[in-house]
Parts: sequence; structure tokens; C-alpha cells
Amino acid sequence: MRLWHWCLGILLIFSGSWRLLWADDWPQWLGPQRDGIWREQGILDKFPPEGLKARWRTPIGVGYAGPAVAQGRVYVMDLVPSNDLPESGFAKGARVTGQERVLCLDAASGKELWKHSYPVEYRISYAAGPRCTPSVDGERVYTLGAMGHLHCLEAATGRVVWSKDFLKDYAASLPTWGFAAHPLLDGNKLICLVGGRKNQLVVAFDKRTGRLLWQTKLPAGGYATPATYEVHGRQYVVIACGGGKMGTKSGDAYVAFALPP
Repeated sequence: MRLWHWCLGILLIFSGSWRLLWADDWPQWLGPQRDGIWREQGILDKFPPEGLKARWRTPIGVGYAGPAVAQGRVYVMDLVPSNDLPESGFAKGARVTGQERVLCLDAASGKELWKHSYPVEYRISYAAGPRCTPSVDGERVYTLGAMGHLHCLEAATGRVVWSKDFLKDYAASLPTWGFAAHPLLDGNKLICLVGGRKNQLVVAFDKRTGRLLWQTKLPAGGYATPATYEVHGRQYVVIACGGGKMGTKSGDAYVAFALPP
């Protein structure tokens, strides 16, 4: 079966209770606190025997990115390919061209409110769409495509505020499975696993302007999403990355470094 040719769809499924119309926002990967925990009250312990009622369905392209929900809108990324996708995700050297898109949908109806698209040529394994869930931060939404296109967009209109291209701007190495580390919002910073060649493996951008705030060289790249932790009153960024000499026998390294003020 050619799984790569399935057209994915956004499907919001609710129980019969209208209470869920006032559910908490899910504005980024793993939720409000980036830990995959629902903190709402009255969540169903199990689905009813008749199943859940679908409020709406909206067909979109292909992809692996999850939706973010904030302020009555759903944000999701997809790929609309212009040529056939490879039969196998492990295909080497396959080129897939098309449009990578950021879609904004009305959370109550599924109606498309706006979209932002740009041309891409995938040169990666599993070339069936972007991997990263959008991150919504007030009036801005941040997205990262599979080929390293980073965008800051107006959440209400989709207008581009600023953008970066990891391959062109930072001479980043293209990961085998594409860029998959979800950008991390931390205060005024947007922290990304860029993979640049000049001490730019991890880069912090000013989330408002895209200005580079700091950059850090680590042993090697990877796909893991950055996380922040406070230890003894000091904030740290933790990255799981390829280890080189720092790694275990499996080649993994877990690197923590303090956040600059």
C-alpha cells in the first residue's frame, strides 16, 4: 500500500458536550507546558460505545507535523507535492518538489482562514512533509519546515514577519530525515537546532526580529528538541545530540549549557 499517497486531514473530534468548546489551548508541541499533559477538568476516562462525534473535517496535504490550537485557530503544516512520492521512505537520492505550507483554520468550523506557502525540493528520507508542530506565541506563530525554512508569521494574517533558511544562511548540514527539532520559545528567545558549520549548531534568535542572540557549538547534530530546566536557580538548555568523543558506546550525548542572560 502506498502510504505516502494518503491525503492527511485535520479532524477535530469532540464528545457531545459543548464544554470542550472552551477547552485549554494547545499552542505548541506537547501542549502549553511542553510536557504532553492535559490539565483540564472533566476529561473523558473512556470513549462512549457509539464513538465520538466529528464536528468537522478539512483535507490537507501530506506531513508529519501535529496541529497547534490557540485563540480559536488551528495551525498546521503540510506538503503539497508536485511529483510522486517515493514508494519507500528509505529511498535514497529521491527528489520531491512541491509547496510546503502553513495553514490557519477556524477551530469551530475548519474553514481555512489563511495559508502561507513556499516552494521546496525535498532531498531527505521519508519525504512526505514537514515534521514540526507550529508554536503560537500571542500575535506570532513560528514554523520550521523539513528543509530548514524557519518562519515567524502574524498569527492573524499569515504575513511573514521574518524568516531564516538554515541551509543557505548557516550552511547547515541537511539531516537524513530533515529538520525535525521543534523550535523552543523561551522568554524573548526562539532556540533552534540549526546545525550550522560555524559554531551554530544551536542558535537563539530574538523572537520578535530574528536577530541572532547567541550560538553554541556542540559535538554533533541530531533531531532532538531543545528543552529548558532550572537547576539551583540557574536556567539551562538541554540537548540530546550525536556524541562523538563525548558520547556513550551508542554515540549519544546529553549536553546541558547555561542560558546567557
